[in-house]
Amino acid sequence: MKLLRILLGLLVPPLGVFLTVGVGPTLVINVLLTLLGWLPGSIHAVWVIAKHEEAFNREGDIY
Repeated sequence: MKLLRILLGLLVPPLGVFLTVGVGPTLVINVLLTLLGWLPGSIHAVWVIAKHEEAFNREGDIY
C-alpha cells in the first residue's frame, strides 16, 4: 500500500495525500502546490507520505 501511495503521490499528488491523511489542511496545501506546478505538489506529497509512515512506525514502537 505504501508503494501505491508513493506512486500516486508522484503521478497525482493530491490523491496520494488524500489516501494518506484524508481531508484537511495538508490536502489543501498540496492542492495549492500542485496548482503552482506538478513538481512542488509531487515533492510535498512524497514528503507527507514518508513522514506519515515514519510517525506510524514510531508510534508502533512504543508498545
